[in-house]
Amino acid sequence: MRVVEVTAYGGPEVLQMARRPEPEAGDVPGRVRVRLKAAGVNQADLRIRAGLYADAVGDLKPPFVLGTDFAGTLLDPVPGMAPGTRVAGFIPWYEELTGEGTYAEVVRVAPEWLAPIPDDVEFTVAASVPLASATALEGLDRLRLQPGASLVVTGASGVVGRLAVQYASAAGLRVVAVAHEGDEHELRVLGAEHVVTRGPAEDVVARVTEGDPYRVDAVFDGALAGEGLLPVLKDGGVFLALAPDRVPVGERNIRVETVRARPDAARLKATLEKVEARELITRVADVMPLESVAEAHRRAEAGHRPGRIVLLI
Repeated sequence: MRVVEVTAYGGPEVLQMARRPEPEAGDVPGRVRVRLKAAGVNQADLRIRAGLYADAVGDLKPPFVLGTDFAGTLLDPVPGMAPGTRVAGFIPWYEELTGEGTYAEVVRVAPEWLAPIPDDVEFTVAASVPLASATALEGLDRLRLQPGASLVVTGASGVVGRLAVQYASAAGLRVVAVAHEGDEHELRVLGAEHVVTRGPAEDVVARVTEGDPYRVDAVFDGALAGEGLLPVLKDGGVFLALAPDRVPVGERNIRVETVRARPDAARLKATLEKVEARELITRVADVMPLESVAEAHRRAEAGHRPGRIVLLI
């Protein structure tokens, strides 16, 4: 089968097409196979490829296969789902550390990672959702905010931030979205009370607080801005960091939380049903063939277009 391997740590050029044996039914106990139709390109993929997390992955060395999000068709039966069922999910790449990711034609997954894709949701759309929705939901769980609390969501033009805005609004939070210029109207429709354009952290702080710092209850840092955003928070506020190298040191009794999403099939199923019903809106920025994965990484690093880049497989 075709896979994309990280041949060494470095730039997008280290991503190379390769051939590996296709997994066989039952070759790993407790795992089933999915033939992929689409796979998402996540910011974590870029950072792993670049070697930023080399220490965190322990003994795993290149060559390995990146990728977490996927959508495809089930090859082996699982309880409640027959072969041929359209399914989506994500591989907890960090927890597994097998070097087997979703930049491949067939993956081995645990049945409890899988949710059926509703009929009216395309594979490319489904592949943009699993990790992003889990990160947004688990992140908001960790913030532990009460209705009426104020929340700044950075990276609100991307998939994680966009879903966080929608979940937070539905939970009764007062959301300030930090987003790309041109997304203001849509994010207000999705639930943000106020939208400011992205930029350097000090500029964002000034626009969010309008000269009155230390007044926001919480930050959901979808843009990986880090400690530069701490001045927006009240004493005793809470900051959610999404990347292990963007975790600020707490001050003024600010509580700093991190999140590493775990697969939750029930939550994913409910999310995909809301996507089908247009009750939740995701964003696919580009759809590219697997062979163009290096260009996909270049575009993602350059911020070519906000949203998830999806690989067709």
